[in-house]
Amino acid sequence: MPATPPNPTAAISVTDAARAVLDCPEPMGKVRLAQACGRSVAAGMITEIGLPAAPSRPARPTRPELRAPKHMARRRAAGSRAGRIALYHALAHIELNAIDLAFDLIARFADPALPWAFYADWARIGAEEACHFELLCGRLKAFGADYGDLPAHDGLWQAAAETADDLLARLAVVPLVLEARGLDVTPGLITRLRGHGDGQGAAVLELILEEEIRHVAAGWRWFRWVAKRRGLEAKTAWARLVHTRYKGKIKPPFNQAARVAAGFDAQWSVLASAP
Repeated sequence: MPATPPNPTAAISVTDAARAVLDCPEPMGKVRLAQACGRSVAAGMITEIGLPAAPSRPARPTRPELRAPKHMARRRAAGSRAGRIALYHALAHIELNAIDLAFDLIARFADPALPWAFYADWARIGAEEACHFELLCGRLKAFGADYGDLPAHDGLWQAAAETADDLLARLAVVPLVLEARGLDVTPGLITRLRGHGDGQGAAVLELILEEEIRHVAAGWRWFRWVAKRRGLEAKTAWARLVHTRYKGKIKPPFNQAARVAAGFDAQWSVLASAP
């Protein structure tokens, strides 16, 4: 039985609480710490920023086996049981990474010049990502599976490592490229799950999509804040950072309605996908 995770409300700073999340290898322990940190910040029980305290990599369980994205098997169609398990496992892995990415923003880039609202936003977002992971694990269990049963790729954390030196680059790539891509693909997954009679899974993804729009909006809000502080025009700076710090390609189709709801205008996708 895994050890009971420490109580983050005993942390003297939000970076202490974030570090506790990052250092916890057991997924559900990480979930509980993330949710408790979010509650504690929202309730005013944690009010100090603290010093930067991010590890080079967050602690992870021994399973799943992590592979390079190019070595991952092609995902099966979502109509079969195996396909549904593969889909939920892949999405749960993304959400576990998202927990760490939110708290890494707090712990790695701690700066007294950043408003407290920055820390409050990412503590809330990290707690919501933890809820998403928990919901997706519930869907896995409904099909007789668990997180860790299948291999998973390490691409998300590789992208985080590429931007570990610069808050503006991290905001440009993680919430405004990787999470924004989730806005594009999730509606199609919802439609497919409903078509296969999986209304419960579709409802989970609808909730995740609604909250991810707010997460991308927070990324855009803080990207603009940091860019303005550096004397940069936000759209130009974002396009430059995407082209120089993101190794993948941004391809259509785009969920323009969700992107606009998150603060992007229709020209952003074209700007980022241009050679």
